[in-house]
Amino acid sequence: MRQALLALATATTTASGCVWYVPALVALRAGADRPASHRRAAVACLTGWGTTGIVTVLLLLTRTWWTPCVAAGTGGLLTAALMTRAAALRRREAREAALQWTRLGQGATLPAADRGRHVVAVLVGAGLVAATLAAAAGASFAAGHTTSRPVALTVPAAVLGAFLASAAAYARVARRRTGTRRATTPERSRG
Repeated sequence: MRQALLALATATTTASGCVWYVPALVALRAGADRPASHRRAAVACLTGWGTTGIVTVLLLLTRTWWTPCVAAGTGGLLTAALMTRAAALRRREAREAALQWTRLGQGATLPAADRGRHVVAVLVGAGLVAATLAAAAGASFAAGHTTSRPVALTVPAAVLGAFLASAAAYARVARRRTGTRRATTPERSRG
């Protein structure tokens, strides 16, 4: 009875382990699309979960304890060896990728942060708010006066025009600055 209960526990654990071994199967099925370390880790994962499945079957079929224990020990050692090899491959791949990224970035300077777009957006937004406030003030003032209606219409337009002109001027100056920076940055050596 004890082996049957333990077999039920290992079967439940193996079934719930699908969140690990199904993605491992997908990684193996992808083949060369995945790095070698991922494939090796997927093999280790499948070996470990396969071991729990084999132990479940052995617990149901045998009356002795030594057979499932030997299977669990052997599978555990094999899984540990495969995981160790996958970790070594992962470290080597990370070193190679870091070396490639440093070679790729040699001699290149990062461009300066482009805050010009944000400043222009703030100026245009502030112009719209100021024009709306000027229109609301002009409308409330012009409600009682018929002669001030043209002024109530031109003041918000003038306020919005002033903000748009300042945004355009800032954008032009910012574009000139980045153009001179790009011209002064050294060309990357081709090799």
